[in-house]
Amino acid sequence: MRAAVCGAYGPPEVVTVETLPSAPLEAGQIRIRIESAAVNFSDVLLIANKYQVSVPPPFTPGSEFAGVVSEIAEGVTAVSVGDRVTGTGFVGAFAEEIVIASDKLTLGRIPDGVETRIAAAFGVAHRTAYHTLRSVAHIKPGDELIVLGAGGGVGLAAVQLGVALGASVTAVASSTNKLDVAASYGAGHLVNHRTEDLRTALKKALPHGADVVADPVGGDLSEPALRALRPGGRFVTIGYASGVIPKIPLNLILVKGVQVNGFQFKDIPPEEYRRNEAELTDLLVAGHTVPHIGAEFPLDKASDALRMVADGQAVGKVLIDLTS
Repeated sequence: MRAAVCGAYGPPEVVTVETLPSAPLEAGQIRIRIESAAVNFSDVLLIANKYQVSVPPPFTPGSEFAGVVSEIAEGVTAVSVGDRVTGTGFVGAFAEEIVIASDKLTLGRIPDGVETRIAAAFGVAHRTAYHTLRSVAHIKPGDELIVLGAGGGVGLAAVQLGVALGASVTAVASSTNKLDVAASYGAGHLVNHRTEDLRTALKKALPHGADVVADPVGGDLSEPALRALRPGGRFVTIGYASGVIPKIPLNLILVKGVQVNGFQFKDIPPEEYRRNEAELTDLLVAGHTVPHIGAEFPLDKASDALRMVADGQAVGKVLIDLTS
């Protein structure tokens, strides 16, 4: 099979495409012929050895994929050969096939009527955004929601899902193009933090303050967004796509009486997790939320796909097409 390979730590350009032997199948595992894989910022960090967990090279990057089950091992009952499925793993998705434990399929079978490429783009970003908004931020209809990094995968998903949950959304992004896309998904206020002072722009857009900030970016954007919260507001830190972990003055939290929480899948109570997953799947099937695919690359251009994400140029999700 053909696969993208990180032979040594470094920038996206270290990734090359090679022909590798197919992995053997062990009990409880399935083989999937991958049709589409999504690129996440964590993939960029992993090949640079800047992620919180290291994978010794050589390895095939990629954590999010969708395709067709081509083989199942003893003990697998959840899926059958020929099923369209989507799932996540730590590495291995940027390849023509992957062998993975059947319990790693986040959505299991892809629902009828949902394109395989849509399923590949949907899992990580939309699940992160929905669990954040539903169970950590506790979004309610009528809430004012600020989304930082609103042009990226998680940020744009948060815009879509915030609107679906009844919030009024203020999108903060780094370009007019990203903000135009956010507006097309329902963002009511648009702030370009490259051309405007964020603190001033948020005060103008939301003179009475915001109820919630969803922050997958960190860096210099976090503090002015925190200041834009009204008393009792909720700030959720999701990640640090900027590459900089912000230092927040604790007096702001004291004076404003706001809540600051971090998002982790493992912290969601099991009953809420199941509820959120069911609601999110219903939204996908009904077409009420659809991931925005900003770019697609063939496997031979996997390093270009990673570079686009690394440079913050992606709008929505970037995919690698394994069918071309």
